[in-house]
Amino acid sequence: MVNVKVLGGGCNKCETLLANAKEAISNLGVEAEVEYITDFSVIAGYGIMSTPALVVNEKVVSTGKVLKTVEIEKFLK
Repeated sequence: MVNVKVLGGGCNKCETLLANAKEAISNLGVEAEVEYITDFSVIAGYGIMSTPALVVNEKVVSTGKVLKTVEIEKFLK
């Protein structure tokens, strides 16, 4: 199972990244656990300075931008 975390403060960009991540998971048919983390102490623990951020299996793969669904799919394969 893939673990996907979207880290952000609840802004529109963060919400969009979360939706795109869910769509990518659905498109690929992978089994995944998705978490949306808005606690800045947790976010800081990942060393992230700009949100939204995407974490796949505890590895930070993107910060500060909204990835498109197809871009997220590459990290899930």
